[in-house]
Amino acid sequence: MQTPPPPSITPRQMNLLRIVASMAWADGELATEEVNLMLDRFCSLFAPDTDGQQLQQELRDYIMQNIPLDELIRQLETQEEKELVLQLGYEVISSSSRTPDEPKINAEEAAAYQKLVQLLNLPEDAVKRIEAEASGGTSEGIVEKMAQKLEKFIKG
Repeated sequence: MQTPPPPSITPRQMNLLRIVASMAWADGELATEEVNLMLDRFCSLFAPDTDGQQLQQELRDYIMQNIPLDELIRQLETQEEKELVLQLGYEVISSSSRTPDEPKINAEEAAAYQKLVQLLNLPEDAVKRIEAEASGGTSEGIVEKMAQKLEKFIKG
């Protein structure tokens, strides 16, 4: 597969996108719901003042690549980045199931999530807090909190 031209985002934003996409690929499939969730979140945060159509296409090309998680985690610089990655990863894997009878987080995704937790090496209380935030409340509340964190990350 030929590498697409770089999108109009920063290297830090690209790394974040690739880590979350790696979580979405954990079960060997990339569900439409997962792609749409990532594109909506990232486009609204990376390009809030545009319609996002061009950026969506640029990001879609990169989401379709399955890059090993280990390589990407080493590029994270701060605890805040690690926490943001954990929250986004959890939200993406819990956004869809392959069949109506399957749980939202299947065995492959759960294993990938545990690997992510291990690689991030965050304090246990931070992991529990992030999981509670991602699991509880309304989806609008989660989206708003995530948007605030991503905005802080992008500007920081």
